[in-house]
Amino acid sequence: MTDAPTKAGFVALIGEPNAGKSTLLNRMVGAKVSIVTHKVQTTRARIRGVAMAENAQLIFIDTPGLFKPRRRLDRAMVAAAWGGAADADVVVLMIEAHRGVTSGVKAILETLSERSGKSPVALAINKIDKVKSEVLLALTKEMNEAFPFAETFMISAERGHGCNALRDWLVTQVPEGPYLYPEDQIADLPMRMIAAEMTREKLTLRLHQELPYELTVETENWEERPDGSARIDQLIYVARDGHKGIVLGKGGETVKAISQAARIELEEFLGRRVHLFVKVKVRPNWLEDAERYSEMGLDFKDGNA
Repeated sequence: MTDAPTKAGFVALIGEPNAGKSTLLNRMVGAKVSIVTHKVQTTRARIRGVAMAENAQLIFIDTPGLFKPRRRLDRAMVAAAWGGAADADVVVLMIEAHRGVTSGVKAILETLSERSGKSPVALAINKIDKVKSEVLLALTKEMNEAFPFAETFMISAERGHGCNALRDWLVTQVPEGPYLYPEDQIADLPMRMIAAEMTREKLTLRLHQELPYELTVETENWEERPDGSARIDQLIYVARDGHKGIVLGKGGETVKAISQAARIELEEFLGRRVHLFVKVKVRPNWLEDAERYSEMGLDFKDGNA
């Protein structure tokens, strides 16, 4: 550490679903904080990952992907995303190089223009390994003509290319001030929610073809044991009886495999033994349950049409 004054600030990552925001957050923080899957809309809560860089603390707000909302949950997620951008010291818009300026990106640019205020906005063009350099240059020109970005970065969040340059620039943008979190803290989410998100990731990866979005995971109980291990009880809520059968699988095979994969990852994350017990329950109206929204860090009222 140098004698330079400390800095701390919030960085909002915004973009369409699957733009790579969660992957970038996890790379910046250096640990798995936000779940990453190939199914859109996996990030529901505004997960904050804390990264230390030189004399600065960067607190990343990993917002839900911005998309056209249809249901209450969708509307609450989009409201949370824009709320995260409004609260941030710096905003990073991520787009996918191979998808270019989609209708979704155009809609985000329009809203950014309407909302542009004190916070600088950077453009991060992700997945640059998927296109040729001339395509990248044309895309950079088109985006910068559409909005006055403070900086543009060509990155691969998955491979790490360009991520250090982005991080170094972010350090220059956050204000001087004391650290907002302990230096060894990587996220402000309770461990219960991180554990639930890990199980939900395994569910999404395993059942992406069959299962709709109407499921959520809650950590019902967390017990620290004398031997240093932890017993974690979780509930998977689904909207219909038919969904319960899909999650359970034949003879309970599917939920057992999901639970085992989540337990292995939790043990790696926590650095100790975990006893994970998962049950599946049908709760038809959980998408209209205000309490579930609070647990996901969303505002139930934001889901109103």
